Amino acid sequence: MNASQWNEQAQDFGLLFLRVSGGLFLLWVHGLPKLLDYSAELQRIEDPFHLGTSLTLSLAIFAEVLCPLLIIAGVLARLACLPILFVLLVALLVVHPQWSVAEGQFGWLLLILFTSLFIAGPGRLALNVRFTGAFRYA
Repeated sequence: MNASQWNEQAQDFGLLFLRVSGGLFLLWVHGLPKLLDYSAELQRIEDPFHLGTSLTLSLAIFAEVLCPLLIIAGVLARLACLPILFVLLVALLVVHPQWSVAEGQFGWLLLILFTSLFIAGPGRLALNVRFTGAFRYA
């Protein structure tokens, strides 16, 4: 194996690690608690755009449960990053604008992670490689 092939494999494994670890982390820490304790979360969730707490929570669950699962599998990974990035930006800039960088560091790190995945794509160790056309690169 030459250096170029090794480098490509290392990049693919790096993107796989980033997808799986970041997706599982978001799912475990934010998504599943919202899904499994829906009624309690309805009492706690902020509604910055006045859509209603039920719709706001449903959109957050979509971004924090379904989208990480798509990213982990490598299916429409770039597209699945967009709702996550939106929720993170809303949380950091609209809901919690008073947070210092230290207080919001988890959110900022997730923003960096999912922006990186959005830019780089899922890599070749993703189910997207089985698609053709535009869906292969989404």
